[in-house]
Amino acid sequence: MDALTQEIVGGQLLPGEMLPREADLAQRFGVSRGVAREGIRAMEERGLISVRHGRGATVNELSAWNTLDPDVLGPLLAGPYRVDVLEDYMEARRILEVEAAGLAAERAREEDLAAMRRALAAMEQAATGSATRATEERFHEADIAFHQALIGGTRNRALCSLTESIHAAVLTTRFWLARPEYRLERAMPEHRAILAAVVAGDPAAARAAMSAHLATVESYITAHNGARPSGGAGSNGDRASD
Repeated sequence: MDALTQEIVGGQLLPGEMLPREADLAQRFGVSRGVAREGIRAMEERGLISVRHGRGATVNELSAWNTLDPDVLGPLLAGPYRVDVLEDYMEARRILEVEAAGLAAERAREEDLAAMRRALAAMEQAATGSATRATEERFHEADIAFHQALIGGTRNRALCSLTESIHAAVLTTRFWLARPEYRLERAMPEHRAILAAVVAGDPAAARAAMSAHLATVESYITAHNGARPSGGAGSNGDRASD
């Protein structure tokens, strides 16, 4: 599945093209037809292909792909669609998380605030620690925990479920949306401002603080891709700050 996904994302298999037959895939990868069939089914579940009984599997357009699924998102970030996907991802976060910050300022309970404080403290500890893979992982995990705690503070179960897949995608995008050198200067103060506004019960300030944080991330994406307007094509291996 990984190999075929990379071929689809990389353009070796174009939208509208037929996927090889199960028997051919089984022979190519040295697996049984049952394993090949499971791989095809997994790709269909992720929107990469459409399967019609008796006609085989056809590659879908990008618009049908589940770009939040890690198995799809990973290859996308390594290919020519990277910038478009990152911009879509950030736009979705802006739509959901800015308003969520305002709701959290109105509704968060002490346990939600305590969870945000714990996550912020863990972020601070990782950001000021030695630069290792372990501290990098801890920072990202704490960052996700902070945003999850904030969403939990909205007391909106549908919103919590809706953003779960987006927060899971953060782990896949972290190497593209990470600027360790700017964490103490930008990322940490921005997260502190979000927490302070939520603690103060100030919805407008919370929305403004979250908007400012996400704008920082967006500015890095555009800066490292020629400051082009959002929505165009491009690719670049530099990283932005989350």
